[in-house]
Amino acid sequence: MPASEPRNDLTRTTLAVGFTGGLIIAAFWIMQPFIAAFIWATMIVVSTWPLMRAAQRLLWGRRGLAVIVMTSALLLVVIVPLALAVLTLAEHAGDVGEWLKTFARASVPPPPGWVEGLPLIGPKLAAEWQAIATLGTEDLRASVAPYARDAARWILGKAGTLAAFFLHLLLTVIIAVMLYYKGEEAAAGVRAFARRLAGPRGEQAVTLAGQAIRAVALGVVVTAVVQAVLGGIGLAVAGVPLASFLTALMFVLAIAQIGAGPVLVLAVAWLYWSGSPVWGTAMLVWTLIVGSLDNIMRPLLIKRGADLPLVLIFAGVIGGLLAFGLVGLFVGPVVLAVAYTQLAAWVSEGAGEREDSSAT
Repeated sequence: MPASEPRNDLTRTTLAVGFTGGLIIAAFWIMQPFIAAFIWATMIVVSTWPLMRAAQRLLWGRRGLAVIVMTSALLLVVIVPLALAVLTLAEHAGDVGEWLKTFARASVPPPPGWVEGLPLIGPKLAAEWQAIATLGTEDLRASVAPYARDAARWILGKAGTLAAFFLHLLLTVIIAVMLYYKGEEAAAGVRAFARRLAGPRGEQAVTLAGQAIRAVALGVVVTAVVQAVLGGIGLAVAGVPLASFLTALMFVLAIAQIGAGPVLVLAVAWLYWSGSPVWGTAMLVWTLIVGSLDNIMRPLLIKRGADLPLVLIFAGVIGGLLAFGLVGLFVGPVVLAVAYTQLAAWVSEGAGEREDSSAT
């Protein structure tokens, strides 16, 4: 009888682990349609939680009123602009193709004399510009037409998922409202789980994850909004066509860490080619100003949100974007920040143990 006990214990343990694993997989499978919205809502609530607490203090300590204010702000500042940007991209999908075809039919003038005088890139840029200018209309159209078709096809394909996108936004708002209302309870549950899983170090990881989320929200999102708005103002003042579409595109590119520069450079080139050198020069200066915001605003805002190495945050943003899509902008820095601090704590503990052993 005693010899069979280990076998029974092993069977029971195996069945328990299998049942628990199957239960976890089934739960994730059922919750799969809501996971992305839950992640986005968590990122938004964690990033804006200090604002929600400040609003609650101003509203006589009433959580319900603070939740209404924050939900309204969420709709006006995040959801509505994002929805309008997606709608603008979808509505102008056909116009983009036609604009590129019209651009291809236009004749390209030779580069101005000052282009060659630019430091470092001037001679090469002037040579490339001159090579494009010598192309005939048919050759230029043949070169641009495939890109026009691909751009229009891609945007139209994305427009086909608008219903799912807006459903995702609605779920994000609903979950954000629940998290705003029960934020302390949710945070306490996450901390309790992390403490049960990894002790005090797990609770420290949760705190660090919140700091990393706020750092990315401040550095990446705010910088992208400022760049897109300033760039869009410049496009509208200079009379560049499809200014609203290009503004939405700049916001998406800035979020993706590409920046608004490519769109603004194309606008500068279009102004020169359309015979508006004054506006082209003014737009070029504006492009340099808007493009330099990446190197000024983002590092300052990220360091304000979390005391983490900037290289770590940037690697997490870019790597997370490539690995998980747009939500990876927040997931990537959180994962790298937690892994970095846990590794640093483990290494420092090992160094402390060696010092203690050498002292004795």
